[in-house]
Amino acid sequence: MKKMWYVTDWLSPSLRRTTGKTSKMQRHTNKLTMNLRLIRWPLGCLIFLLASCHSNTEIAPLKMTAADTLSEIQRIERAQVEISQIKPVVQTGDLITRTGNDFTSESLRSLNQRNQTYSHCGIAWVENDSVFVFHALGGEFNPDQKLLKESLEVFADPQSNRGIGIYRFNINPDQVQGVLKKVHEFYALPVTFDMQFDLESEEKMYCAEFVVKSYQKGTDNLLNFPVSKINNFLFFGVDDLFLHPSCKPIGQIVYK
Repeated sequence: MKKMWYVTDWLSPSLRRTTGKTSKMQRHTNKLTMNLRLIRWPLGCLIFLLASCHSNTEIAPLKMTAADTLSEIQRIERAQVEISQIKPVVQTGDLITRTGNDFTSESLRSLNQRNQTYSHCGIAWVENDSVFVFHALGGEFNPDQKLLKESLEVFADPQSNRGIGIYRFNINPDQVQGVLKKVHEFYALPVTFDMQFDLESEEKMYCAEFVVKSYQKGTDNLLNFPVSKINNFLFFGVDDLFLHPSCKPIGQIVYK
């Protein structure tokens, strides 16, 4: 049987050669490799790629019936009620996660090595009766690429998300304040979104990196997080945060 070679600089030599059918590991690695490359591109390039791939395919227009519209409205209303009910349990310094429903979020979720529930994360700040979430977001959703401070209701918006999670680290009040101080320092700089996903940069960070560095620096490295790796690509996944031994779940909502 003729040997086949899969040419990609992301794969280790042991994964580059196969005979006959592609192995399950190779298919999984190839999928992750493609996702990594896609999320490094500006969203405009990503949209162009998708359009090019399907340029010869006619897509039937989406038809929403009155029943579909009513069902979606009811789903959103139920989610908004659930968000308002869980809001009082959120404390300053909590890790807030969400599951986006767009293509980029799906790609980011696939990077998680152990648990692919969530695609994005931020850190909570409670001010009077309001809950805000600081988080790093890029692309067309945040044109100036600066860190965002959004209300929990906006961060958890059921129109663009499938659910949220609330997690809490086992740190004392002084350490929580240290984390919050570091968050505000990053916000004031301001740190901008890192499209290159480079862990060495302190001026640019992506979502999980911003959260990790806030917790690490804010607790004087009491909290340390494992670094995920796909071949030579090192990164922090959202699951590296909420699966941390010192992190416990407080609440979770799946919008239905």
